[in-house]
Amino acid sequence: MRAVDIIQKKRDGGELSSEEIAYLIQGYSRGDIPDYQISAWAMAVYFQGMNARETGDLTLEMAKSGDQVDLSPIAGIKVDKHSTGGVGDKTTVVLAPLVAAAGVPVAKMSGRGLGHTGGTIDKLESISGFSVEMDRERFFAQVGEIGAAVIGQSGNITPADKKLYALRDVTATVESIPLIASSVMSKKIAAGADAIVLDVKTGSGAFMKTLDDSIALAQAMVDIGTHLGRNTVAVISDMDQPLGFGIGNALEIKEGIETLKGQGPKDLEEVSLILGSHMLVLGGKARDEAEARAILKSHIADGTALEKFKQMVDAQSGDVTQIESPDKLPAAKRLIEVKAAAAGYVDGIQAEEIGIAAMLLGAGRETKESVIDLAVGIYLTKKVGDAVAAGETLAVLHVNDAAEDKVAEAESKVIEAYRISSSPVVPPPLVYALVTKDGVTRY
Repeated sequence: MRAVDIIQKKRDGGELSSEEIAYLIQGYSRGDIPDYQISAWAMAVYFQGMNARETGDLTLEMAKSGDQVDLSPIAGIKVDKHSTGGVGDKTTVVLAPLVAAAGVPVAKMSGRGLGHTGGTIDKLESISGFSVEMDRERFFAQVGEIGAAVIGQSGNITPADKKLYALRDVTATVESIPLIASSVMSKKIAAGADAIVLDVKTGSGAFMKTLDDSIALAQAMVDIGTHLGRNTVAVISDMDQPLGFGIGNALEIKEGIETLKGQGPKDLEEVSLILGSHMLVLGGKARDEAEARAILKSHIADGTALEKFKQMVDAQSGDVTQIESPDKLPAAKRLIEVKAAAAGYVDGIQAEEIGIAAMLLGAGRETKESVIDLAVGIYLTKKVGDAVAAGETLAVLHVNDAAEDKVAEAESKVIEAYRISSSPVVPPPLVYALVTKDGVTRY
């Protein structure tokens, strides 16, 4: 078997065998196949695509390239949730304790953020003392005892994917649905989940900007999960404006706490209930989404969801008093109000621009070496559909030590992100579609 023959076969539109895919990925992982040949193969995939079986085989080979977590010591059906990323997306902070309170174990390995704001791990580190590092035995014990743990990803999860992604990034082959889908799903498969709920974002602040592309990516990932024996569903949710009001690490933790109390933003609560309902159904704790939703709402109403979060924070050495009194979380030194120039109705908020503005203030990483300021960020006071008067506050910048030119640039980006209409505006739907192994349901 030769790499050049496999490249040629895919270039000409052929279907690669499981053995050919294994040969390529294993050879590349060992260093036997050079970057230039894998680059050529990735470009061939970009143009010719891969079918569901090929994409599933690619996913499995990347998952097998490093550590694979065996969650079988933890009782119950382990359901993982993955979001394709967005601005203000703090659903894991809500879902881990909420779903665990309903009896579905959440053994989650999350990453740090590179871009707009921190990842889930960075957000949780806003809580003083919160530790995201623990060995596997303690991880299993915590999930078994209290039902939830969120830790940092192992350094050796899917090394073939890390190597391939870095190559795709410099060869203009990132935007390939089979390669994106296999990259995401290889990490989920390696992390050991029995079932997977995917939150595929669509819109200006998402990786996939159009609904059709988002559905295509969701279908590819659901196909992979099905091919590899994991019950997988995908929700297509809106990212044409940030989720919730807070963008920034401590701001998002505070909003997560409010949501667990039933006092959070309605859009964040609704998306969390939708995703959580699917997690409960896949986890065998509810017959359908309606029953699951009622269970989740009861755990918010009676305080058990918030109590579960406090248990998780305490088990991971975090300061529980900050959950009881969120004003103790890191806070910025100064607040800058961004005002509307004209009266009207908020017609749109470019989520990506808001995310970049938050990064300029220090809420995210411009490079891997950047140090995040956990206190800073942006709090939106107006969302799509809201009426606004001239001079009224649209958003508040939470600022610490960012250079004044960056603060000014962030303020400009927030102003430019808001579109104001003279006519009333209907807010966009929160969820556009559900993708399962049986097909696509559009709402």
